[in-house]
Amino acid sequence: MVKNKLAALVAGIVLAAGLVATVSAAEYSVGSASDDWWTSYPDQSPASGSDVNHPNWVLEALEDKPVLIYAHLECSYCQPQTEAINEIVDEYGDDIEFYEILGDGSDERIEEAFAAYDPNGGTSTVPLTVILTLVPREDAETEVAWHSTEEVTGKEWIAEYVEDAIDYHKENVGDWDA
Repeated sequence: MVKNKLAALVAGIVLAAGLVATVSAAEYSVGSASDDWWTSYPDQSPASGSDVNHPNWVLEALEDKPVLIYAHLECSYCQPQTEAINEIVDEYGDDIEFYEILGDGSDERIEEAFAAYDPNGGTSTVPLTVILTLVPREDAETEVAWHSTEEVTGKEWIAEYVEDAIDYHKENVGDWDA
């Protein structure tokens, strides 16, 4: 009898540890610091704490999977980020919705992307890399979270956020009411 209780206790501890590992699988937390997933404008933004006006095409895509937006020019400065993005899309393309937006004025979505997701309040230039997902709120609802940069970051940085976005999205899409 003691043996059965001990086995049940051990099983419960292992199960609880597995649940904690699943919940804490994300690399980055939700907040307003420079590396966080943001649900409102981050600390470095002139609009810090304000709500984001997400474009409809982004919200619609989030119903199925996380979103990666890459706005850029065909220039030598953007080329390393373009190469990294292409590798990410090759690797994670089935798990993310990808929007490539050329900064030459041929795609009207560029204005919406910069208005919503420029981390510095509309002062950035291309390349703009944005990753969006769904995260839980404290009230048990789900909301959109995003992270972006106008820097050339490389593949590893993008992959970390994309992997996080995929994990968060899988955990929360069932509770999201767009």
